Amino acid sequence: MLLARAAGRIGPAPDLVLALSRHGRRTLHTTGTAPPPEDRPRDRLRYELGSASKTFTGLLLARLVAAGRLSYDEPAAELLAPGLPVHRSVAEITLRHLITHTSGLPGLPAGFYPQAVPRWTTAPYAGYPADRVVRAFLRARPRHAPGTRWHYSNFAVAVLAHALAAATDTPWDVLVHREVLAPLHLGSTSLAPGRAGADARGHLRDGTAVPVLDIGGFAGAGAVRSTPHDLLTFLEAHLAASGAYAGTGAAGNTPFVPPPDAALAGALARMRHPVLRRGPRHTHTHTLTWFQHASPHGPVNFHAGATPGQQAFLGYCPDTGTALAAVCTRRVSLKDPFVATAHGLLTD
Repeated sequence: MLLARAAGRIGPAPDLVLALSRHGRRTLHTTGTAPPPEDRPRDRLRYELGSASKTFTGLLLARLVAAGRLSYDEPAAELLAPGLPVHRSVAEITLRHLITHTSGLPGLPAGFYPQAVPRWTTAPYAGYPADRVVRAFLRARPRHAPGTRWHYSNFAVAVLAHALAAATDTPWDVLVHREVLAPLHLGSTSLAPGRAGADARGHLRDGTAVPVLDIGGFAGAGAVRSTPHDLLTFLEAHLAASGAYAGTGAAGNTPFVPPPDAALAGALARMRHPVLRRGPRHTHTHTLTWFQHASPHGPVNFHAGATPGQQAFLGYCPDTGTALAAVCTRRVSLKDPFVATAHGLLTD
């Protein structure tokens, strides 16, 4: 009933799934105005996470650092183009700055908008490939000295992904799968569309279907697509690392399998700890990859995301052993109640 009432507050969407885990016991609510898929239920479709993908990128960085393969303070430019002269501020940007949105880079490269505007509602990233993202970074003039101000940046996290791929000499999709998806048994999660019928289709506000996401060179900032069940497994891994997962294995659930190595377990544990406070009286708190809000039940870590036709919300509360994954195939708007309603399920 709780999830059904929340779905009513969110309002109509072609597809909507609310997936809740409390101490390992999962409850899902699915609904939608579009006809249900013929070959699989809505909770088995893969949904585009948009910016919530950054939680996977941050976890990957933390794992590589925990394993001793990288340092948070490594300069990104040296990993991407060793010895190439760059602006002094660019040379000072570290992997830590990129993941915490303190690099001084803008939200998107200056040259992004002219190519994006003609397809803004359907595929704004498609014409901006990886090599162009890297070139834009190496030629950038940061607005602020690295480490001095917080400014949310898809550009920065996209650059981080390319730096991690360069540092490990591994393609980004292979690196994420090997270091995060496979160890956490996320077999229904990927960085690219799957076979026909596997992925949910996004929709504009008028119900028009949009193409599957083409994220161009911004994969680290928004390429992940996943099923609600895999998303709960991902969140339960964070709860387990904080000691808040009981793992009841209730009927119909997929019990979380602990990570097989200490580096990933340590990286997951790090995700809950604040690394940055900002705003008036430092009321806005951030962990390495999550926004963190206080609640009557303890801190809540969360991240939302949107693509041209879909929305996603991921969050977990260690003190209550609760995790929530919410997805819908409706384009976001300024007054959309989706994120606020999902957030409320964790904090109320």
